[in-house]
Amino acid sequence: MKSLIITVTFVFCVVRSVMAQDIFMVDSSYVHFFSEATLENIEAENTKAKGLINVTNGKVAFVIPIKSFEFDQELMKEHFNENYLESEKYKSATYKGQINEKVNLKKPGVYEVSVTGLLSIHGVEQNRTISGTVTVIKNQLRVQTKFNVKLVDHDIKIPTIVFQNIAEVIDVTVDLQFSPKK
Repeated sequence: MKSLIITVTFVFCVVRSVMAQDIFMVDSSYVHFFSEATLENIEAENTKAKGLINVTNGKVAFVIPIKSFEFDQELMKEHFNENYLESEKYKSATYKGQINEKVNLKKPGVYEVSVTGLLSIHGVEQNRTISGTVTVIKNQLRVQTKFNVKLVDHDIKIPTIVFQNIAEVIDVTVDLQFSPKK
């Protein structure tokens, strides 16, 4: 009986260890958005994104806290959070999806991939396929992508009085570093 318990415990530990090696978590993040408009450009950065990648099944999930975007001007941050993204009500942007290509993210290399999933901003989910690059070096992953977000797709309304200040399409750049979940 004692050897059965030891065997079961050993198998459980091995399975748990193998499963943990399949999950990579964000170590550091950089999310940048840029709005080029007639009267002024608006940009912000966020280093508080969290995320997971399962390198075996290709599932990904990311969360970006809206209030963590930093602007050059405090008034821009206030307007962004209160008037446009309503960050008290919609606290984060999320993306959950599946890598489309069959790639071995346990093997060092640079992989061009696309991920199809749900992008949720301002409480509105949109099916999106986003392309990017995954670089694998020594059990570390780096994910980089650039894509656009149409404000109308996420029910983000721009008052007529400031319509020339904000672009209808926002450029988003993401750079995430991952390591195995421990």
